[in-house]
Amino acid sequence: MNAHAAISETHDVGTASGSLVLAPSLERRRLQCYLAQICVDAVVVLAGFAIASFLYTGGAYLAQDLVSAQIILPIYLTIALYNGTYSISTLGNVTQAIGRSLIAVLISALFVSLIAFLTKSSEDFSRFGFLSGVALSAVLLLWCRLSMRAFVHWRCGPNVRNDLIIHDGGPEVSFPGVIEVSAQALGLKADLNDPGLLDRVGSVLRNIDRVVVSCPLERRAAWAMLLKGANIEGEVLDEQVRQLGAQGARVIGNHGMLLVSSGPLGLRARAIKRIFDLVCAGGAIVALSPLLAIVALAIKLEDGGPVLFIQRRVGRANRFFQMYKFRSMSVSQSDSDGLVSASRDDRRVTRVGAFIRRTSIDELPQLFNVLKGDMSIVGPRPHALGSHAGDKLFWEVDRRYWHRHSLKPGLSGLAQVRGFRGATESERDLLDRLHSDLEYLEGWTITRDISIIFQTIRVLSHDRAY
Repeated sequence: MNAHAAISETHDVGTASGSLVLAPSLERRRLQCYLAQICVDAVVVLAGFAIASFLYTGGAYLAQDLVSAQIILPIYLTIALYNGTYSISTLGNVTQAIGRSLIAVLISALFVSLIAFLTKSSEDFSRFGFLSGVALSAVLLLWCRLSMRAFVHWRCGPNVRNDLIIHDGGPEVSFPGVIEVSAQALGLKADLNDPGLLDRVGSVLRNIDRVVVSCPLERRAAWAMLLKGANIEGEVLDEQVRQLGAQGARVIGNHGMLLVSSGPLGLRARAIKRIFDLVCAGGAIVALSPLLAIVALAIKLEDGGPVLFIQRRVGRANRFFQMYKFRSMSVSQSDSDGLVSASRDDRRVTRVGAFIRRTSIDELPQLFNVLKGDMSIVGPRPHALGSHAGDKLFWEVDRRYWHRHSLKPGLSGLAQVRGFRGATESERDLLDRLHSDLEYLEGWTITRDISIIFQTIRVLSHDRAY
């Protein structure tokens, strides 16, 4: 929606005290949705236990099962209130609403089970009746969340919050479902010495939940001061935040700080990933030890050279480490700096080397890099310093290349399972990999690592391995 279109549409909304009202208030309507959800959830939990009782015992223990429901219900509602089950974000995102409500019912069931165990009262209740009641309540909660989308849309419209962009001569910006206005067209100005203008701005912001102001640098401080007194969630557009990749801001003393990096994983996530790496690498080395021995012997017998090819690569935090591979090229023509990528029918590759490269067996010694802590099972692939994409070094193609080193490099990664591997003959070859690596950094989960491992097994042998 452009600014002029937004202005013409919002004139039809109405006026209050002679001032322009851009949108109707959604606060009461959201509150009605929250109350409706709470009432529905209460009925659903009671109904879930009642239906489960009739299905399991024909209603013979209905009173007892309803007691279980009455115990779990207030605990569920308390947890749901605290975990954001009833919030603006869940009104607008049904997937999030379902997830939080299911988490709340699961935690409340575990809590009740723990209390029953500690008080030794679990024998007074049917375990199967309790579990089936919880399960059926969860299913009904899911169904009700999906069904209530129509109710939320009826009460709040297509958007559950009123977001506004004020264009005041700054960079062009637009978001789906957002009201946009021109400050000049509406006579809006961040003049802190004119109470009349401030009243006009306050009238325009009536019923708005969040506002973004796009203005030149010299007017940002005035708009920021104005928004602080407007009782509204306000933001001022600043392109430097994007350029720096800022993730947050804070004030220390008299100094303003922009958070530009924090690392992609917290302590718990790093611990989970490291334990996973140790288990996988250790198990793989034991299971593959006969294959490792056979390959090492074949390499040694072919030309008598060293079994391993050791090359300096860039690892986590842009620090160097020595990466191990089975040697696949003749000793005299090995490229320790990685200045020349291997190509199809490369004369430097030995007969054994051609096979182990084609089947990715040459990468197996990196399992020992994982045990040492230099690498991970899954992560961005480590590159040699002299690697080129076209006629440019990797980091000359895109400066974001250095961002990929915020995690340990991996034996395989998202880029590899998507087919972005082999020689980088053009800049596009590198950019495809880089975008996948950055996507992996933004959304790490242990389940995603497991998924990538299974996908890697399918692409161990590929037509770009040479």
